Amino acid sequence: MDGSSLGKWLCLIVYILTLLRTEGASIPMTIVQAAVARGAVCLDGSPPGYHFEKGSGSGINNWLVHMEGGGWCESVESCVSRRDTYKGSSLKMEKTMGFSGILGSKQAANPDFYNWNRIKIRYCDGSSFTGDVEAVDPKTKLYFRGERIWQAVIDDLLAKGMRNARNAILSGCSAGGLAAILHCDKFQSLLPASARVKCVSDAGYFIHGTDISGGSRIESFFGQVVKTHGSAKSLPASCTSKTRPELCFFPQYVAQTMRTPLFIINSAYDSWQVSKFLRNVIDNTLLSFNYPLLL
Repeated sequence: MDGSSLGKWLCLIVYILTLLRTEGASIPMTIVQAAVARGAVCLDGSPPGYHFEKGSGSGINNWLVHMEGGGWCESVESCVSRRDTYKGSSLKMEKTMGFSGILGSKQAANPDFYNWNRIKIRYCDGSSFTGDVEAVDPKTKLYFRGERIWQAVIDDLLAKGMRNARNAILSGCSAGGLAAILHCDKFQSLLPASARVKCVSDAGYFIHGTDISGGSRIESFFGQVVKTHGSAKSLPASCTSKTRPELCFFPQYVAQTMRTPLFIINSAYDSWQVSKFLRNVIDNTLLSFNYPLLL
């Protein structure tokens, strides 16, 4: 291929990529400035944000609220490492975002929800939107306010028309998927009694079980998340009244007490759960050589 032909192909590729990039609308981030007054802020103290594409036609009174994932920080040290990134500060997040999948606006690709009001709540607290500690450490300047963020954003959406919802879905992925379960009944209680409300958790069903050493690293990890973020009082009372708060991070204990319909999407071979919690780490040495099926 000569230089002229190569140049034409490169121009064509750039043109196609440009079309693909601009095919979906770029949704600006809405910053909830009013949330700061109620202490509903990210790890670094910046206000929370979300992306909102307004519904139309038959979907004008239908709402799909999706919560972003991004793991958790279980200690002050791990939260400090997130604080100055997009996982801990709205100042570090991209200001626009293209929607796709169930948030997409193309009828052919998303026939069920393309004309609904579609929202993506950004994740910057590290606690699946459950933290609520009043004190701010003067040394680290960390805020643990995930529960307040969730409430502030939902209140903002209610004021923008969600209080008139006919159909509503609360969804999320990974840590956001867990948040969809933990906040499901609360979400339903804030909407009209006549509204049809359901929740969807994508890759947010974390299993309470033992690892290969006979212990439970994930239980210990979630226990630290609950302790660090002061999450106990924000978790569903229907669960915490029956068991220890940290166990309420496991959907198997929460789902059985839920009133709102819940749809769960989860791989039977969740590589993240296998790699993070089923394999045992001692002195930073992964003992997987004795357990080849867990590789």
